[in-house]
Amino acid sequence: MRKTKMDVDGIVALVTAAGIELTDRRRSAKGDGWSLSFSNGAMMEVGDDGSVRVTGKGAKAVAKLLAPPTPRGN
Repeated sequence: MRKTKMDVDGIVALVTAAGIELTDRRRSAKGDGWSLSFSNGAMMEVGDDGSVRVTGKGAKAVAKLLAPPTPRGN
């Protein structure tokens, strides 16, 4: 599980560019965001407020894509 702030279209573009196919995109049951499903088993809830929750079998792979790069020291 990972929480961050990001736009739903940006998330879809980032994940699909990494070769993970979007298999379902629909409004959440509460109508306050989006539910996304990906071919690797990851499921995401993306709130209209920018919050993101990643769960499912492929959650680690998708969360890694959303994580900002870690700066390396000299």
